[in-house]
Amino acid sequence: MSQTKQIKTALISVFHKDGLDEIIKLLAQQDVKFISTGGTRAFIEGLGFSCDAVEDLTGYPSILGGRVKTLHPKIFGGILNRRDNKSDRQQVFSYGIPEIDLVIVDLYPFSETVASGASDEDIIEKIDIGGISLIRAAAKNYNDVTIVASKHQYDALHDILASAGAVTTLEQRRWFAREAFAVSSAYDTAIFNYFNGQNVGESPNAFRSTVYGEMSLRYGENPHQKGSFFGDFNAMFEQLHGKEISYNNLLDIDAAVSLIADFEQPTFAVLKHNNACGVASRDSIHTAWIDALAGDPVSAFGGVLIANRPIDKATAEEINKIFFEVIIAPAYADEALEILFTKKNRIVLVQKSAAATARRFRSALNGVLVQDADTKVETPEDLRQVTDRPVEACQIDDLLFANKIVKHSKSNAIVLAKNRQLLASGVGQTSRVDALKQAIAKAESFGFDLNGAVMASDAFFPFADCVEIADKAGITAVIQPGGSVRDQETIDYCNAHDIAMVMTGFRHFKH
Repeated sequence: MSQTKQIKTALISVFHKDGLDEIIKLLAQQDVKFISTGGTRAFIEGLGFSCDAVEDLTGYPSILGGRVKTLHPKIFGGILNRRDNKSDRQQVFSYGIPEIDLVIVDLYPFSETVASGASDEDIIEKIDIGGISLIRAAAKNYNDVTIVASKHQYDALHDILASAGAVTTLEQRRWFAREAFAVSSAYDTAIFNYFNGQNVGESPNAFRSTVYGEMSLRYGENPHQKGSFFGDFNAMFEQLHGKEISYNNLLDIDAAVSLIADFEQPTFAVLKHNNACGVASRDSIHTAWIDALAGDPVSAFGGVLIANRPIDKATAEEINKIFFEVIIAPAYADEALEILFTKKNRIVLVQKSAAATARRFRSALNGVLVQDADTKVETPEDLRQVTDRPVEACQIDDLLFANKIVKHSKSNAIVLAKNRQLLASGVGQTSRVDALKQAIAKAESFGFDLNGAVMASDAFFPFADCVEIADKAGITAVIQPGGSVRDQETIDYCNAHDIAMVMTGFRHFKH
């Protein structure tokens, strides 16, 4: 069996025609015969080349509103017949089936239609039948047929035609087949997820995900580990400056955009190892940066910075005084960029969209953990007063501010805040008492006065020990989800020592 195959007949039916004209011209130069339908046929003829209609070959018009066009033995027989199989050759001759050597086809835009908010009827009509069948048939018979299943493979085919003419090798056809099955698999996954509740609020009964766009990384978390990112990074960010983004950068960037999404006031945050080490909300982003950095100027070294307002020159001048890996903002003044670009490796990102994944998943054991994203952001209406002393209006702002930060901190987590500024946090501890002691020690080491500060906990207090420790440090108000069988002991301590406490009913574990 010959490893190379001459392309004599091509079936072409596509939606995306950008770049297709050059391919058509190269094929025509090699006297390749064209078969097509509708708009693609008109496109080919518009380039000045003859093209046979599928309807003329099959003897049937496009029927059922276009649902049936290419589903016919003369089409699929032309694709699936094995050139080295005697019986196949005899049947092809007997039934007058033309051999089809190249199939260029793409699929109805199903995912785009779902994303547009279209009606169920419109979405169902975008489930491609003929196209997906053509792709699978041609890919299955890659020994004899070349399949181009997406506009993303146009360049690869163009390069082959330009260098070798209308001839493909087995290795090339196998590569195109692999890419075709990737297209087919992703398409079916999108359809399955639609019916499986991914887009209608139902619980899934299986996990399937297809993510394109591999971004090579220098390594994983450590140099001896390989790492890659699959996703459309450029859809969320524009990188203006700096070195290649690393695996650890991506984890911190993910944590940063998730955190900042919960804040509406001008806010600056500094993150290190996925945890906030400095956050402040102020009337200006410049002041927010000054106070965010003050929260922990030591941990800020080599961190990831994120702001929810444009960066001006004055703010950039202050930021430029420290070493950091990444900065993220919705925009930058030209003068600010000149300052930030002075360090060649510094990664400067413009955030174009928020992280909007409805579900989060991660590998575990020999499977995958899947859950809804934690999109709950507590409001004053969620706060249930449980102590004799009510929280004051100014404390409510600080309590909700602290609660947003603790939500995005690794459990067990405690956050101390005052005047919409993170004073310190204790994160990733095996006991909540240790998390609190860590936070108090850090706050005091940076000279913060905890008198009048508030405390947020990502989960309930199993005993009254945490509020006792907080009380002795000067904490006057507490926010926590509640739900412990010993909640009353904690409430009783607060009442006895004039501490205000509210419960939200929402736990925010983050492991």
